[in-house]
Order: sequence, then structure tokens, then C-alpha cells
Amino acid sequence: MTALFAAPRKVRDTAPFARTPVFVVAGLLGLLLIAVAGRYGYFGDELYFLAAGRHLAWGYADQPPLVPLLARAMEAIAPGSVFVLRLPAMAVMVVSVVLTALIAREMGGGRRAQVLGAATFAVSTQFVASGHYLATSTFDPFLWTLLVWLLVRWVRTRADGLLVWSGVVTAIALNTKLLIGAFWLVAVIAVLACGPRELLRRPALWLGGLIAVAAVAPTLVWQATHGWPQLAMSTAISQEVAAMPGGRAMILPVMLALTGLPVAALLLGYGGWRLLRAPELREYRFLGWTTAGLAVLFVVVAGRQYYVAGLYGGCWAAAAVELERGRAARWWRWAATWPVYLLTVLIMLPTALPIWPRSWLRDHPQLPKSVFSAEEVGWPEVTASIAKTYHALPDPAHTAIVTRMYWQAGAVDHYGPALGLPEPASPNRGYHSLVTPPDSATSVLYAGPDPLALQGHFANVRRVGTVDEGLGIANTSQGLPLWLATGRAESWAALWPKLRDFHV
Repeated sequence: MTALFAAPRKVRDTAPFARTPVFVVAGLLGLLLIAVAGRYGYFGDELYFLAAGRHLAWGYADQPPLVPLLARAMEAIAPGSVFVLRLPAMAVMVVSVVLTALIAREMGGGRRAQVLGAATFAVSTQFVASGHYLATSTFDPFLWTLLVWLLVRWVRTRADGLLVWSGVVTAIALNTKLLIGAFWLVAVIAVLACGPRELLRRPALWLGGLIAVAAVAPTLVWQATHGWPQLAMSTAISQEVAAMPGGRAMILPVMLALTGLPVAALLLGYGGWRLLRAPELREYRFLGWTTAGLAVLFVVVAGRQYYVAGLYGGCWAAAAVELERGRAARWWRWAATWPVYLLTVLIMLPTALPIWPRSWLRDHPQLPKSVFSAEEVGWPEVTASIAKTYHALPDPAHTAIVTRMYWQAGAVDHYGPALGLPEPASPNRGYHSLVTPPDSATSVLYAGPDPLALQGHFANVRRVGTVDEGLGIANTSQGLPLWLATGRAESWAALWPKLRDFHV
């Protein structure tokens, strides 16, 4: 045991934890998230997670099993409650505020640095919006932030138990999203290049690694036995990002914009730069290079703009420490003052959270609003519209419901049983592996913009209706055509793999 856990070195003292102001900042974020948690309804991804939770597996085409399991647990506690479903998301964002302050403390920051770091996290558009949804993109950055705190604390204390806990956190992260593997790959290279190389010689680190590998093994086995669909999913995401206006060239600008303007984006860049350059932060330089390396990597592979978000807390902590020490140039120090933080809040709120009355989404489409707000409304009405068409079909008992996009399938899965609808299926993304239509279903009611996917597999395809959510809000469901396909040409076992589509 003594060989595994080396005695901690004599460590420098840290400033007292600024408990009261940091908890106030975290509490204010928590109250804000609570206030709007049930304002609209489920987001489309949340309906998918609920459906996946009803089909628990060791893995899915688009994710490991943790978030579907969590969705199932929240649904068991309070069935149909959007508020309860989102409690874990709100909790981890509040905790992340505190963790950012603790990272600043480990880096040598006093009261002001801790509060600045916490406040910057709390006004970030990226994280305020993430706290509103149950999603892998909410929990993954939290786990990275926790991991960064453990590592910077180890750098200061050399307490090897922290490395074992780093392995535990990595294990949980790998069951949330596999991206943490990229973090460790780049971090090891950064440590080899600029230290502390002692980290890689610690047996406790490798024990933590074994814990992580053991924890992710069932998911890897699932992926292997299902043909590694996660790779196809990653390729589809890269193609979608590359096809967006500006392509890869816009990934970093959009990332900074989503971080939070003006203060969060500015301090993110400053903190990353100081991690690379500041003598006082030399021991943490590997975090700066890890952040830069991952940013470059995700630009090259056309990853999502939020993939590196788990390292923002470390950059903000470093920026706050340098500001407290007076290292920042005087001409822009005003950016880290409370009036600018309040301005950031005013800019952030309408673009991160559903603060407007629902009717304003229809009546005032020009208002700034969160990118997914229109996809949080109308799901019961969408399902009712599909149900109306379904029950008017000539032979609904032998008709499956299939949707082009997984969001609509999740809605029908959640609201459909009360309306007498069968379990839906969708060939889209991870939903493909959840449900295959039964062979008793010789016909299909298909919700999609066009029936091209069905042509050649059914003798006849005709339009039979249109989805009308009755709210007049433009989103992915309003006006969606409904098609009836009859005369299935082959078994579902043969047909279903041919329909699979990873693109939204």
C-alpha cells in the first residue's frame, strides 16, 4: 500500500475557501434554473433519453448507458415531471460553479479569484443552458471539471488518493460520453512535454486507469457486438458540423460565442493563455496545452463546439488568479467587474433559457431566444395529431408508427400509450436499436418530410395527413407530413437495418 500511495509532499498553503460568496453565486444560478425548469416542456433529446431508459442496455449507438439510466430513475420518482427529470442537470451545474472556485483556490487564488471564477462559470451561456436539460452534454463537462479539480489538487499536494478518485470520475465520464478518452490522450502528451512527469510514474494513476477500463468494458463489448455504431454516429456528426455555414472555420468562433459574451469568452482566452505563459502557473501548464490540443483536435475532426467545455473551468480559474494578482493589462481589467458581469447576464438569459411566455415564441419570432426553445413545446399536441391520423387508418391494428427523426418517436413513446398508440420506432440515430417494428405490422404510418426511405420497400406510399401541434410555433414537427406505406416487401428483420440513418 505504501508503494501505491506515496507520502504527500510538504504543500504550500491555500487561501481560505470563500464559502459564503461562492455559495451565494452557485445558489443564484440554482434558483434561476429552478425558476424556468418547467416553463415549457421536454426537449426532444430528453424524450429520447426517457425512451432509451425504458430499453436499458450497456450501450447505445450514440452514447453509453448512464444518462438513459438516470432518466429512468427520475421518471420512476415522478412520472411525467419535467422538473424532476432536470434536477440532476441543475445540481451538477451548481456544483460546477463551486468546483471552479476550488480550482482557483488550488492555483493560489484568494477570495476575489474564487468568486470571479465561480461568477464566470455562473454567467456562461453554455453552462446555464446546459443546466436546463438532462443531456450527456450537461454531465460530461461537469465530470471533466471535477477531474480537473482533482488533478490540480494533486499537483499541489501529491496526495495519490486523488489519482484513484480521478480514475473513478473517468469511469463515470466514460459511461456518460466517450470523449474523456481524448482528454487523457492529449493530457498524457502534454504532461510528457511540460510536466509534471512524476504524475505518470504514480501507481495510483494506473490503478485509477484500471478502474476506468473495467467500468467502460461492458459498453465496449456492446459496441463491438453491434458493429461499433458509435463510430458511424461520430462520422455523421462530423459531416453535419463540416456542412454548417463556415464549416470547421466557425467552430472556435461559435465556441467562444456560446461560452458567454463578453466576459466569459474573454476570460476563457486569457486564462488559457496564462496557463501557457505565467511562471506562477507553470505546474499547471499541461492543462493549458491540453485545452489547446483538444481545441485543435476537435476542429480537425469537426467536433461539436461544446466538446472541450469541460476545461473552461480551469481556464477561468487561471484567469481569475492572474486578475487577482494584477497581472492583467489595465486597459481591459474593467471586463472582470460586476457591472460587466450584470451585462453578461442580460445578454445570456434570453439566449440560454426559456424566459419568454410560450405564446411569444409564436407572436414575437424576432425576439432573442435559446436555440432549442421551440423544440420544448407542443409534444403532447404533436402526438395527438399523429394519433388522430393513426386511428382513422383502414387497418391501424396492423400498422406500425415510424418517424424519420428520433424526437417524434420519443414523443409518441411518452404520450402515445394514453392515446392508444403502439410503441413507435425510428431508424434515426440511437433510436434505431431501441425498437424494431413487429412483423405483424404490414403497414407503416411514417412521419417525415418525404417518404424516400420507404420507396422500394413498400408497394404503395401515399400521404394521409399532416402534423399540426395547434400552437403555430415553427419547429421540426409543425407541418410534418404523414405517409401511409402498405405492402411491405420483406421482413422487418431484413428491412430495418437498411433504413438506419445517423443524420438528423
